[in-house]
Amino acid sequence: MKKRIAVYGLSVLSAMVFAGCASTPKDATQVQEPSMANELANAPKWVLNPSLEGGISAVGSAKVGKAGMQFARTEAMAHGRDELARITSVKVKNMVKNFTQTTGVGDAETVDKVSSQVTKQVTSQALNGSKQKDTWISPSGELFVLLVVDASIAKETVKDAVQTSLKNEQALWQQFQAKKANEEMDKEIEKEFGAAKQEAAKQ
Repeated sequence: MKKRIAVYGLSVLSAMVFAGCASTPKDATQVQEPSMANELANAPKWVLNPSLEGGISAVGSAKVGKAGMQFARTEAMAHGRDELARITSVKVKNMVKNFTQTTGVGDAETVDKVSSQVTKQVTSQALNGSKQKDTWISPSGELFVLLVVDASIAKETVKDAVQTSLKNEQALWQQFQAKKANEEMDKEIEKEFGAAKQEAAKQ
């Protein structure tokens, strides 16, 4: 009888220990991994919406680890510049496409070539002109970096790049010299690169 009681008691004790061990990881996870809402509760607005800053803006982030703050900052800025390159590329392609469609300039192959040339030039200039405007560290140690390229610089860079590229294509350059073409290009540049500035002014 005593043997049965001892075995029963041991079984109950084992079950309690197992249950306690099983629940520990869950509780630890809840403490160590706060929800995204809590993580960004006090974050600046630009962390989730960098376009509020005007110009061409992007955010990069990196975990602050054993390598230190400087390493995390370099990594975060690299991620931010990757995003700046993507945004700039999309804006330039949209601008050139809309401009050439409106003015009826060139055939598709030539236009694509010019678009590619302009995109590379503008993206390179935009990345060179990007500046760190702000930083923020989350409760879990994630470093966020805001990078901004001034809209006026971006627009002038686009205009110069388009003119340079069109000069290399004689047929396109002749059409571009018309007053309407210049006006349409200015409209397209303002449409793509002035939008962020206008949106920021509304805030």
